[in-house]
Amino acid sequence: MSIDGDTTDLAEATHAAIDEQAGLTRRNSLSPSRASDFMTCPLLYRFRVIDRLPQAPSIDAVRGTVVHKVLEELFDLPATERTHDRANLLLGPAWEQLLAEEPGLAEIFGDPGVDSDRPEGPDLATWLEQCRGLLGRYFALEDPQRLEPAEREVHVVTQLESGLTLHGYIDRVDVAPTGEVRIVDYKTGRSPGEHFEAKALFQMKFYALVVWRTRGVIPRVLQLVYLGNGEMLRYEPDERDLLATERKVAALWAAIRRADDSGDWRPNKSVLCGWCDHKVICPAWGGTPPPLPVLPVPEAPKSPAM
Repeated sequence: MSIDGDTTDLAEATHAAIDEQAGLTRRNSLSPSRASDFMTCPLLYRFRVIDRLPQAPSIDAVRGTVVHKVLEELFDLPATERTHDRANLLLGPAWEQLLAEEPGLAEIFGDPGVDSDRPEGPDLATWLEQCRGLLGRYFALEDPQRLEPAEREVHVVTQLESGLTLHGYIDRVDVAPTGEVRIVDYKTGRSPGEHFEAKALFQMKFYALVVWRTRGVIPRVLQLVYLGNGEMLRYEPDERDLLATERKVAALWAAIRRADDSGDWRPNKSVLCGWCDHKVICPAWGGTPPPLPVLPVPEAPKSPAM
């Protein structure tokens, strides 16, 4: 499980490459994932964004990537073919394609009957069955034969008056015949407890803010689909919500810039530390972070030739 409860960390590597090609850097842009990192722990933000420390893919993260891919491909099919059985048939090829792109993922699975130093975890067959269970919960929550998403895996981008670019990747955008917009995000983990709902909804309000600023429409519904326990979290935002989100994002960005200027990325010790890949080098747990990367010095302008 990732530290923020999402299970799509593996997809973020692909998104990061697209962002760089579009000129989106840590100095001019902010995504909901990175904003969440900073709110969780400024030092975590530094490790992920500035140091770019590697993170070993977890079984949960890989499961999230594969299930997301199956749900995306399901909507490529004609409505009558979007069945539970067909989704299960898509699962194997989705895993094989991911494995072909990242052969090292095979190493995260245990092998029953073989001694190994790997952390305990399910074997591949058990893991695939768990993926099928998540897909089964999806079909209990929605009927994809009755849905025609307007957009899937869409990259939304807007620039605020301050010059900060906000962007993110939305799993699904539904548009009703009457024009109302619904933003949908799949989560392969369990729905959050009451005290963590606000954090989960922040990501969705972030998306809604970008959609509002780019399309002039406030989404009617924000919908989080939790496949881990088969629950949905729905929220109907209004203009006041999104203006408050914009102010919060501005305050977060100001705090990020202050930390960047001072080099003071303080850890925030919490129960989430148990899921952090970087606990061993965190000063809150007796570790020592690596030195901050040295930024290249910009070249001085050349004097005109005499």
